[in-house]
Amino acid sequence: MAFYKFDEDDLFLNTVQTYPQNKFYIQSGTVYINNFPNLAGQNTANHIGVPAGFVSLYEYNIDRPAGNNIYPFLIKNGMKDGFKTISQTEYNSTKYGDTIVSSYNMSASIDRIIASATSNSASIKALENTFNHYSYLSPHYQYSSSLGDKANQTINLITIPSIFYGSSIKKGTVNLKYYITGTLIGELSDYRENGDLVQVGPVGSTGSGSVAGVVLYNEGFVALTGSWELDSTTIKYDPAAAQTSKWIYYGFGVHDAASVALTTLSASYSLEFSGSNQFQTMTMLAHAKYGELNHSTNPTFVSSSDSLSVSTGSYQYIEQAKEIRNIVSSSFTDEEPKFEKTTYLSKVGIYDKDKNLIGIAKMATPVRKTEADQYTFKLKLDI
Repeated sequence: MAFYKFDEDDLFLNTVQTYPQNKFYIQSGTVYINNFPNLAGQNTANHIGVPAGFVSLYEYNIDRPAGNNIYPFLIKNGMKDGFKTISQTEYNSTKYGDTIVSSYNMSASIDRIIASATSNSASIKALENTFNHYSYLSPHYQYSSSLGDKANQTINLITIPSIFYGSSIKKGTVNLKYYITGTLIGELSDYRENGDLVQVGPVGSTGSGSVAGVVLYNEGFVALTGSWELDSTTIKYDPAAAQTSKWIYYGFGVHDAASVALTTLSASYSLEFSGSNQFQTMTMLAHAKYGELNHSTNPTFVSSSDSLSVSTGSYQYIEQAKEIRNIVSSSFTDEEPKFEKTTYLSKVGIYDKDKNLIGIAKMATPVRKTEADQYTFKLKLDI
């Protein structure tokens, strides 16, 4: 086996920018992610082991029977290690040496918070500095201005976990659509790329061209304040009384099918955006040079007619030379072709400085290598 050291020109580190696309569709309190149905498994209501409309963080427990899930665990010791899902009270109640367990069935999905001066105002108050920070992009970000006071407005806050977008939501890709009985009654877009969600459809509709909210790209929030009437049909968004459709009701009933009344079944919503994420990759160039890597320890490398023969004596043990098998093809059956050392390269092993195997790259088809050939294999690894 031959070992070669990577030169400084054989290793490259690159940053790859990706823009993962996401689409959420909400109907009757159920969320569908990227048009993928919520499939029931043999042992679970949702085959990936989390509630319908959620993504699984690890996807370890796929359709496992109850009580057979794999889970993370640790032993309580003096290092005071624990899980975030374990409260301080629970941790203190365990003894040293006890096993502390958690769950791999972690999930995430979009959610909706209705905030006003009288309810959930703390959610908006916590974002006051964030709103004001982005006011240089658009005056609609200002927490309090002539355009409105977010402390007193009714705000429909759509929350998007970072698992869907990475480091930030890509500007200019956010699109919200509002349907009643399958008919589009409102569409918002941030086509200006400044965070403003402008009503762009249907053309000529009430509120067309108006700003109905803003997007907090880095934080994963969509704040909707549009309160104009999109459709005259009355729907029971409020248990106390029926209401006409407005942007502040967008996403009503998300993950709460029990609160969806019969009249709200006709309302559905879609949310689309692209994320922005970066990850590093390492490119490695492995060289098979001229006149090298043309000998093999594979038993088929030598002629099958050779047998193991040795010459022994009082002071020697000599293995007799073996003939290497000639696999060069010839156009003539009665003539032996000129011998040429030939091997087939099928794997490239990657070792650390202590010669521990840390990775293997396999070829889809073995590569034929003669002494006159030279190859460079390009290996790529996400880090």
